[in-house]
Amino acid sequence: MNPNHLNLIKQLGYLPVGLGENKFSNEWYTDNSGDNISKKNPYYGEYTFHYWLWKNNKIEFNNWIGFCQYRKFWKNHNTEIESNEMQSFKKNILIEIPKNLSNFDAILVDETFINQFRFSKFIKHNLKKMINNPHLIFNKNKRNIKFHFDMWHGEGNLDKAIEKLPVKEKNDFKDFVNTSVSFNPQNMFICKEKNTLFSYYDSLFPWLLECEKIFGFKNDNYGLKRIYGFLAERYLSYWFKKYKKISTLPFIFKDISDFL
Repeated sequence: MNPNHLNLIKQLGYLPVGLGENKFSNEWYTDNSGDNISKKNPYYGEYTFHYWLWKNNKIEFNNWIGFCQYRKFWKNHNTEIESNEMQSFKKNILIEIPKNLSNFDAILVDETFINQFRFSKFIKHNLKKMINNPHLIFNKNKRNIKFHFDMWHGEGNLDKAIEKLPVKEKNDFKDFVNTSVSFNPQNMFICKEKNTLFSYYDSLFPWLLECEKIFGFKNDNYGLKRIYGFLAERYLSYWFKKYKKISTLPFIFKDISDFL
């Protein structure tokens, strides 16, 4: 977020988190104190804040806690926002957990279906792979998570990363990415309890730190530079579906700078 977004975030009733190199006042939560990986923010994205929460045990309550992103907000229903006014926007984003979701352990973003992407998008991104694998043209179910990751984040990189997982997750996650044609995107999630959130962190971060031995921090290509966030995005879908009872909600793109 930008420092000048502080009052807008307060109006929404959200907690402001400032990451990156901008200077934030003490009214913001930041990721650069205590045990932290703040310097890795260009590579980890919002997960430098998650790491800070985890390593410094910063959550002192056991109730719903969730995360949205810069320009991406939870939507409380599927209606369209009628105007570009702050009050209209606030009415359409999630402020409280709906009662009908109270029995779930976690909430993820509605699934993105890879096999419904326009074929031209794949051709444009990797024509050679599509020509060499004609079954991908005619069989949409072959366009799974692994295929999508290879296209955008480097051929074989997901397989290399999976090899760094502990045995109890390796085979199940490999099966997930090779058979699933959808995942819950944006690294947005809401957990009912602190224990759920920290159990996810306990599984995720040791793996990502191992992946650093493979990928490092030298690539300037966005799809590779942010590979740790993209790995987490796929793992999030797998882990929560395996271990927790989940529901989903939609999200909306919105730059709240429009309200300044």
